[in-house]
Amino acid sequence: MTFVSRGFVGRPGADRDTGKLPPGQYDIGGGFPVLSAGPTPRTALEDWDLTVTGEVAEPVRWTWREFQALPREDVTADIHCVTKWSKFDTTWSGVSLDTLLDAVETAADYVIAVCDGGYTTNLPLEDVVDGGAWIVDLYDDEPLPAEHGGPARLLVPHLYFWKSAKWVRGLRLSSTDEPGFWETLGYHDYGDPWREQRYAGD
Repeated sequence: MTFVSRGFVGRPGADRDTGKLPPGQYDIGGGFPVLSAGPTPRTALEDWDLTVTGEVAEPVRWTWREFQALPREDVTADIHCVTKWSKFDTTWSGVSLDTLLDAVETAADYVIAVCDGGYTTNLPLEDVVDGGAWIVDLYDDEPLPAEHGGPARLLVPHLYFWKSAKWVRGLRLSSTDEPGFWETLGYHDYGDPWREQRYAGD
């Protein structure tokens, strides 16, 4: 059985004209809706690891402790959900994908985020390098709650928020595009909020 949070149907809110609000979105203000399909995975930190696999010369793996020892960055970003809410100036901390991908050799063009619960999402590799994405484990200086993707999630703020996959455990590199969970269910393959790429064909 699939459980889909009520927030996926969207809800009204007051728009705020800041020049930062993509078309069709509204400012959620101080809220942060919890949206998920299926039950929330809860992984003990001693069991958590992160891998980079696929079309790489040599796969790599970090335990939670090793991940914590990597160079970290603080990120302030606006996030935009495909269900039409936006939240401005969110604050996160984690490890840039530039740091993680520097550990492998690859000629791949795409990355598939692989997560607990069987969730996946696909991204062009060029969208997650050069400061485009992070694996984050802190939100507002606090450990990321499980309902928001903790212990760690992908953060790709320039795309719709479903691309910022919760409960991330791996990055699989590929020379071909492989649609992920929501993409196979009709969501847009890329997901640019400024072009309203919500669904296939947009």
